[in-house]
Amino acid sequence: MTLIKSISGIRGTIGGMADEGLNPISIAQFTAAYAHFIKKLTKTKRPCIVVGRDARPSGLMVKNVVFGTLMGMGCDVVDIDLATTPTPEMAVTGCGADGGIIITASHNPVQWNALKLLGPSGEFLNDAEGKEILRIAEAGEAEFAPVEKMGRIADTLDYTPAHIKAVLALPSVDVAAIRAAKFRVAIDCVNSVGGIAIPALLTALGVEHVFPLYCTPDGQFPHNPEPLPQNLTEICKVVKEKKANVGFVVDPDVDRLAIVDENGEFFGEEYTLVAIADYLLGLNGGGNTVSNLSSTRALRDVTARHGGKYEAAAVGEVNVVTKMKETGAVIGGEGNGGVIYPAAHPGRDALVGIALILTHLAKLGCKASELRDSLPQYYISKNRIDLNPTTDIFALLQRVKEIYKNEEITDIDGVKIDFPDKWVHLRKSNTEPIIRVYAEAHTREEADALAQQIVDLVYSMTQQG
Repeated sequence: MTLIKSISGIRGTIGGMADEGLNPISIAQFTAAYAHFIKKLTKTKRPCIVVGRDARPSGLMVKNVVFGTLMGMGCDVVDIDLATTPTPEMAVTGCGADGGIIITASHNPVQWNALKLLGPSGEFLNDAEGKEILRIAEAGEAEFAPVEKMGRIADTLDYTPAHIKAVLALPSVDVAAIRAAKFRVAIDCVNSVGGIAIPALLTALGVEHVFPLYCTPDGQFPHNPEPLPQNLTEICKVVKEKKANVGFVVDPDVDRLAIVDENGEFFGEEYTLVAIADYLLGLNGGGNTVSNLSSTRALRDVTARHGGKYEAAAVGEVNVVTKMKETGAVIGGEGNGGVIYPAAHPGRDALVGIALILTHLAKLGCKASELRDSLPQYYISKNRIDLNPTTDIFALLQRVKEIYKNEEITDIDGVKIDFPDKWVHLRKSNTEPIIRVYAEAHTREEADALAQQIVDLVYSMTQQG
């Protein structure tokens, strides 16, 4: 059994002893610490907290513990139940709430679940706030309310229609153009909440021909739920068999979007954001963009093509959002298919991504494969270095940094080395004795070779002591 407490929340496998996994005891402890933190942050004696969940079988158990704990802490609860991760983000501000808890383990397998924590703005908590909640939980500072001050279920509502309405209201989403294009769209929603939201979105966008795959929201994932090529063979077949124009795949909480072109070929998770940025920057006459350090250089190239400025942030949605605010970015996100469009809300949102991609394709009048071919061509090689738990990873990264000191170095999150025509990023895992090594170049062979060069270098340094 596994339990991981971090600044972004608590996640783990269901079951086990009290201190081993995600269970009612650990859930209650962390929820109470969060409620205590929100009371201090907002100076509200009776905060209102939005709670939503994905479709995992453990979700109802976790939700009931969260509800009981929040009410015991004197908080009122808005229950939006089955909902995509971006839906409660929008509901926090839409309902005038003081915070939110999203019960989801994102792309992790079915035995996992987690609590993701939102502040009053509907955004994920930052590093300092997350650390404060961890401290409160460890110190046991949370004080429960007497019976006369207990919270209640303030409202039970389906916020998905409001979410979809907000997407359709975006000036950059052209419903008429999408309807006129008469798209044929295949979708794989991995039997989670995407099966509720995505068909409803496509109907609202005027897409009449939808070919659904795994849209029953029962949490029984039919394949590995991470939207990577090796997990998406079935939708590729459906796209070709049904002669669909495009296929969309989401993860269990619908904050990541993968695309399949009309040939049943994987568009590339890195290129979801790049294609959308190309559309929005062209529409707006330029603008700034942000992605994390491990994302494709294609976004930088597209941004420069439109006369804008690209900035890189440390890995993590909250870091990207922070950098986007600093630079006034039009669009940003992460290379895992996570699109952040501030005009909608400051969080990754696959519903927004689908509406923008369909608008872009409709306005261009081209095929998805042609859109992909029009973008800068890069290949990313993703690797890992497994190390002994006693290895001083920070010292290793410092030595790599010294060896490549004559290149462009970024060290806000591990070590990224930028060469004129390629880059490599070394980043320490927060939970395992691992260094993740991502390399990108114009060809797959070059990217693999660069990654292997760095992997071999690090292993040689460990052998040298």
